[in-house]
Amino acid sequence: MTYPIHRLSALAEITPRETEILVTLGDHEISRSKGEVFQIEGDAVHGFHLNIVGWVTSSIMLPNGKRLIQKVHLPGDMLSTPNMVSSKAIDTLIAMTDGVTAFVPFSRFGRIYADAPRLAALLTIAAQLERLALMDGLAMTGNASGKERIIRLLVDLHARLTLAGMIKDETFELPLSQEMIGDLVGMTNVHVNRMLRNLEDAGFISRAGRQFTFLDLTALKRLCPLLPRRPAIDLAWLPPAA
Repeated sequence: MTYPIHRLSALAEITPRETEILVTLGDHEISRSKGEVFQIEGDAVHGFHLNIVGWVTSSIMLPNGKRLIQKVHLPGDMLSTPNMVSSKAIDTLIAMTDGVTAFVPFSRFGRIYADAPRLAALLTIAAQLERLALMDGLAMTGNASGKERIIRLLVDLHARLTLAGMIKDETFELPLSQEMIGDLVGMTNVHVNRMLRNLEDAGFISRAGRQFTFLDLTALKRLCPLLPRRPAIDLAWLPPAA
C-alpha cells in the first residue's frame, strides 16, 4: 500500500523519482478504525499525516464547547499541514471510516525542498488549492441559499471522489451524519435534511441509507453558484524535475 498521488499528478507529470519520494514520504502505514481519534487539538506536534485510505474529518473546538467540522479529507490528502506553523496541533482528526494513514515528520518533509525542488513547488501549489477551496467555501456560506450550499457540497464531493476513483456508476457512500454536513455548510441538521429531500423530490439525487447517487449531475452543476475550480496553472516557472 502506498500513498495515492492523483492530486499531484493532476497538476503535472510526476517523474519516477518524484513518485518514489512521495510514496515513501510517510512512516509505516497505520490502520485506523471508524470513529478513531488520532490527533487532538492542542497536542504537541512534529509532523503531519498522509491519508491513504478512508474518510477523515478535521474539526476545531469553539469557545462554547461545540466541536465544528471544517474539512472532510479523502485519500491522497495531507492532514493537518497547518501544524507547520504551530507547536501544537491545530485541529482534531477523526476517522469517519476504517482507513489507513502515515505520519510524516517535518524533518523528512523539509528535505524535499533541497532534494526535489519541483516536487516541493507542486506540494506548495496543492496547499494553495486547498486555501482556494476554503475561500470558496466561506463565500458560499455567507452568500448562498441553503439549497445552493448543499448542491455545492455535493458537486465538490463528486469532483474530488472522481479524481480519487471512488465513484462508481455516479454512486458513492457518504459516511457523514446530517449534523456533520450541517457543520460543513453552515446549516442545522434539520435544514440539511429538508434540502436533501428537496433534491431527491426534484430528481437530482437518490439516497439509500448513506449511499448517494447522482441522477442529473449536469442539472446540479447548472444550479451550483460556484463550481469547484479546476487547476489552470502555467508551470513554466517551476524548477526542473530532479
